[in-house]
Order: sequence, then structure tokens, then C-alpha cells
Amino acid sequence: MKAVPTDCPGLADLIARLDRSVTAGDAAAITTAVKADLEHVLGTGTLQLPAQFTVARPDAYARRLLHRDPAGRYSAIVMTWGPGQGTAVHDHGGLWCVEGVVDGEIAVTQYLVEPEADGYFRVTQIGALLAGTGSAGCLIPPTDHHVLANARPAKASITLHVYGGDLDDCKVFLPATPDGRYAETMKSLSFNE
Repeated sequence: MKAVPTDCPGLADLIARLDRSVTAGDAAAITTAVKADLEHVLGTGTLQLPAQFTVARPDAYARRLLHRDPAGRYSAIVMTWGPGQGTAVHDHGGLWCVEGVVDGEIAVTQYLVEPEADGYFRVTQIGALLAGTGSAGCLIPPTDHHVLANARPAKASITLHVYGGDLDDCKVFLPATPDGRYAETMKSLSFNE
């Protein structure tokens, strides 16, 4: 079992809450409970991340493991987004997810991704929102296709993602044809420092 970092006030409370919430039942009940956990912990500012979790990378957003449940029920990942950094349209590899904003503003754009007969995909925006510090949202497959981007023009934003297991890879959708259709690729995910 991974030891709770001593330089992370509030992490033990977050883990206790998540351990309880992941027993709530089906994916909808679990994500509702985890969302309430993140809104409480992030909204009250009780989780104080170690300094190394808050440093942006110059080339892409940083992805850092905060906690992995020893029973494999969930993992908690901190992502740090520099100005102008974001993702492509992606899913969560079949896992439920709750994403919360630790600090900053994140633009969230939701998409409907529909396969076409020739192997390409039609990607249609179906929603957009700006999430600020303390807010959280739930994603349950198959309606989990979205883009995340730092909405701050000159400062990093930090998010906390709780997945229903280990997210080692996901599907990414990139523009591929002149008529606006997308191609699907698999993206392997790793952690930074």
C-alpha cells in the first residue's frame, strides 16, 4: 500500500471519502458521491498539494499520480495545465471519471462522437462550460468524449481527476479529412516526475 505523503494536508481525508464513495453502487451513484467529495475538499481548500504537483511543463500538461487505491477501485491524478495547454477530443478508456478544479479555470467542451462506415468519426460539439476552482463534473462512458483546456491566459490551472481504476490509455480523435471527419488513435498515458 502506498503511504500517504506527509507533505499533502487533506489527502488522508480525501482518501477516506473516496474509499467510502466507491462503494456507493453503480457508476452513476459512485460518480455522484465522488463529485460531492471533490466539491467539498476542493471548495474548502483542505487539500494542499505538494509544490511539485503544481509546476507546469513547457511542452504539454503534466500528469501526476496522487493516490492509487490498493484494491484497484480508483486512482487520483493531478494534472497541471500551462497557459494554452489542453487535450484533443478523447475518452476515458471505458472508466468513469470525476474531474475537479483545484486552482484556476478549465474550459470543458463536450462532444458526441459517432462512427461512420468508412472508419472515420463525426465529432459534434454538444456542450461547453467554464469550470472554476472548487467545481467538479462526472463522466460516465459512453458519453465521456470531451476536451479540457486551461482557460487562464497567463497562469497555470490545476485539476484533480478520479478514475474508476487505472487509466493507462484512451482513445483520441484528431481531424483527418477535408470534410471535417476525425480519425481514432490510441494514446498511452504515463506520469510525469
